[in-house]
Amino acid sequence: MQCCTTPLSPHEQRLQDKIAGKEDSFRKSHERVFNILDSFDGKRPRIDVERAKLFTDSMKETEGQPLVLRWAKAMKHVAEHITVYIDDDQLICGRGGCPGRYGVLYPELDGDFLDLAIEDLPNRTESPFTITEADARVVVEEIAPYWKGKTYHEDLNLALPSDVHKLTYDDPQGLKSRFIVNETSSFRSSIQWVHDYEKVLKRGFRGLKEEAQEKIAGLDPLSPRDNVEKRPFLEAIVIVCDAIILWANRHAKLAADMAAAETNPVRKAELETMAEICAWVPENPARNFYEAVQAQWFTQMFSRLEQKTGTIVSNGRMDQYFWPFYRKDIEEGRITEESALELLECMWVGMAQYVDLYISPAGGAFNEGYAHWEAVTIGGQTPQGLDATNDLTYLFLKSKREFPLHYPDLAARIHSRSPERYLHDVAETIKFGSGFPKLINDEEIVPLYVSKGASFEEALDYAVSGCTEARMPNRDTYTSGGAYINFAAALEMVLYNGRMLKYGENELGLETGDPTRFETWEEFWNAYVLQHEHFLRAAFIQQHIINNVRARHFAQPMGSALHDLCMKHCLDLHTPQIPEGINLGYFEYMGFGTVVDSLAAIKKLVFEDKKLTMQEVIEALKCNFEGKEDVQQMLKSAPCYGNNDEYADSIAREIDAISVKYGRRYSPELGMHNDVRYVPFTSHVPFGKVVSATPNGRLAWTPLSDGSSASHGADVNGPTAVLQSNFSSKNYGYRDRAARMLNIKFTPKCVEGDEGTEKLVSFIRTFCDLKLWHVQFNVINRDTLIAAQKDPEKYRSLIVRIAGYSAYFVDLSPDLQNDLIARTQHDAM
Repeated sequence: MQCCTTPLSPHEQRLQDKIAGKEDSFRKSHERVFNILDSFDGKRPRIDVERAKLFTDSMKETEGQPLVLRWAKAMKHVAEHITVYIDDDQLICGRGGCPGRYGVLYPELDGDFLDLAIEDLPNRTESPFTITEADARVVVEEIAPYWKGKTYHEDLNLALPSDVHKLTYDDPQGLKSRFIVNETSSFRSSIQWVHDYEKVLKRGFRGLKEEAQEKIAGLDPLSPRDNVEKRPFLEAIVIVCDAIILWANRHAKLAADMAAAETNPVRKAELETMAEICAWVPENPARNFYEAVQAQWFTQMFSRLEQKTGTIVSNGRMDQYFWPFYRKDIEEGRITEESALELLECMWVGMAQYVDLYISPAGGAFNEGYAHWEAVTIGGQTPQGLDATNDLTYLFLKSKREFPLHYPDLAARIHSRSPERYLHDVAETIKFGSGFPKLINDEEIVPLYVSKGASFEEALDYAVSGCTEARMPNRDTYTSGGAYINFAAALEMVLYNGRMLKYGENELGLETGDPTRFETWEEFWNAYVLQHEHFLRAAFIQQHIINNVRARHFAQPMGSALHDLCMKHCLDLHTPQIPEGINLGYFEYMGFGTVVDSLAAIKKLVFEDKKLTMQEVIEALKCNFEGKEDVQQMLKSAPCYGNNDEYADSIAREIDAISVKYGRRYSPELGMHNDVRYVPFTSHVPFGKVVSATPNGRLAWTPLSDGSSASHGADVNGPTAVLQSNFSSKNYGYRDRAARMLNIKFTPKCVEGDEGTEKLVSFIRTFCDLKLWHVQFNVINRDTLIAAQKDPEKYRSLIVRIAGYSAYFVDLSPDLQNDLIARTQHDAM
C-alpha cells in the first residue's frame, strides 16, 4: 500500500477503499449491473461448443454448394437451435454462449489442431479457459474430425515456400510459431471490423432482406454470372436476415415465457417490455433508444456467431448513430440520463461475458489478459467536417469514470478544433486511472485515408476498430490479417551472419558476413537493410498467398449485407477485390525502439567514438552481459529513441523509410495498401523470448520495446520528448503507413488537481498538432502494481492499460506484468 502522502488515482483510491471495506456509493445506486457483474467477474471463462457443433453439422449437409450460401445456411441452423438465455436482472437480450464468462469455437478456422488445443487451453499461462469433459468429447469426436484437411490454416501451411515457411513456423505442420515473420491470418476469419449499425437502426433486417429480394428479381435469368455468382450471394443475404430475425424472435418468446412465470411485478414488466422489443427489432427500424440499443446488440452478437473477427467486432461511432434516438427520447420524456446509462451498462456487462478465444498458443500469447477491442468511438468530426461531440459523448465518458469495468474499449477521436469541454472531460477520464479512453487523431488519419482513395466525407466518418486501427464501414473492404515481423531478429541476424542464438546453427536469414570484419558503419547498416528487406520479402510473399487462399475458406453474409459495396456488386466481404473498395492492410514492426537504440549504440560507440569493438559487443551479448556489466552500461548510455534526440531519431526515420518504400513499391502487386504499422498488442513479449541480448543493453529473452514507444527506461527527457521522437521518426512524404501505438505512463501526482488536468489537455493538444496516430495512458503508481503482484486477490479489480485495450492486471502473465512495471513512469510534463 502507498504511503499516505502519495497521491492515488481515483481508480486506485476506489480499490483501496474496497480493500478497507468501505461502502461504494456508486455500487449502491447501480445494483442491477453489479448483480450481473458479480455473477461472473473474476471467474475463468468456459468454452461453449454449441456454435461450433451446430455450424459443423450444417456444413456437413451443404458440401458442394457455394460457400456464402453454405455459411448463411449454417447461421440459420445456429439461430434455430442454439440455446438462448436471458440473464437475471438483464434488460438486454442476446448472448453467444453459456451463462457467465464464455468463449466460442470456430472450427472452420483452426479445426485441424482443435483437439490438441483443447488439452492445452486450461493449463496455459496466457488467458486460460475451462471446458467440461462432455464438451471436450464433442470437440474431439464430433467437431475436429470433420475439419481436418479442410481448414485455411492447413492450406496456408502447405502453400508457403520453404524459405518463407522457416521464418514463419517452427514445425512442419505450422502449429508452432517461429516468432520471426509471423502470419496472423490463421488466428481469425477477419481482422478488426466495424459494421454499419445505423443501417440496422434505420432499415431493420427486413429492409435489407427486401433489398436482396428486389435484386434477385432483377437478375438476368439467362446470365451465367447472375446465376452462378450473384444469385447465391443474394439468396444467402435473404437467409441470414431471416436467421437473425428468427434468433431475436426466440428471445422474444423466452422473455414472454419468463414474464408469464414471474411473480415480481417489476421484473415481470421488464420481461414483457423485452419481449415486445425483441419481437420488433432488429427485424424492423428502431423507434426509440431502448430498441436501438437492443437492435445494435443483436447485430454485434450475431456477428460474433457468424465469424471470428480479430479483436472482436467494434461498435463504431455509438455517440453518433444512437444520438437521434437518445435526443428524441430525452426531449419527449421517455428516458432520463440515468435510465439510458443503465441500458448501456447492461450492454457493457454483456460484452464482458463474451471472451475472444485464441486457440493457438501464438494467438494466446499475442493477446494476453483476455484481450478485447470492441471499441466505442466518440467525438471527432461529422462527415461535413463539423465537431461531432454531443450529450451522448459526455455520457460515455461519465460511464467510464463511474463504472469500474474494462468493457467496452473506449476510443476518443481528437481533432484540432475539439472543444475545450470535451478535452477537459477526456483528460479527467484518463486521470481516473483505468486506461480510458485511448486517443485517435483525425489530423493524421483523415488525410491519409483521403490519399488512399477515400472521399473527405468517408474519411471524416471513420470509426476506431480494434487496437488502434480505423475503418470506413462502407468503403473498407480488406479482411486479411497481416504479418508480425520481428525486426529485432533481423538485427540479431546481422550480428550472427543470418543466425539466431535461439535457433542454433539454423540459417534463417541472409549470410551478410562477419560483423567483426566490418570497417565502417555503412557496411553494418547495409547488412541490416538486407536482413530487414529479406523479412519484408517473406511477409509480402505470405500476404500474396493469403490473399489468394482465404476466400476459399471464409464467408460473411451478414457482414456483407451491412456493406454498401458488397450489396451493390453482389460480392461477399471476403472477396479479394471488391470494385470501388479500398483494401487497407498492414504488416507489423516489432521491436522498433529496441532496434533503433541498438543501431545507435553500435554506430556511436563502435564506429564513431571507437569506445568498443564489435568483438567486445558480441562477446558481451553472447554471455548476456554476465561479467560484462560495464559494456552493458556503455551501450545504454548511447543516444536513445524517445528523447527528442536527432541522432537516434534520424536512425528511426531511416528504418521506417525502408518499410514505407518497400510498401510503396510492392503493395500494388498484392492489390492492396500493405502499410507499416507499429501495434504489437502483447506480442512484444513472446517475440522477445526468441531474441538474445541486444546492443541497447536489453537482456536476452526479455520483452522488446512495444509499438512506437521507447525502450524500457530509455525515455529520460519527459513525455513531450517521446511525442517529438514519434514525430521525428515518421516519413510524412509517404502514405504507406498505418497506426502507431504509443504508451505513456504518468504518476497520479503528475496530473493531480486542476493544474494536472490543464497540463494533460495541453499534452493532448500537442499530440494532435504533431499529427501522431494514437496515444494511450496509464495513470498509476508503481507501488500499486508491485502490491498487486504480491497479493493478487486483494487487487482482483485493478484495471491497467496494456496494448490498445485495458485488462485486469492479475489476469496478465508475470512477464507482461513486469513489462508494464518496467515502462518509464513520468512524474512531470
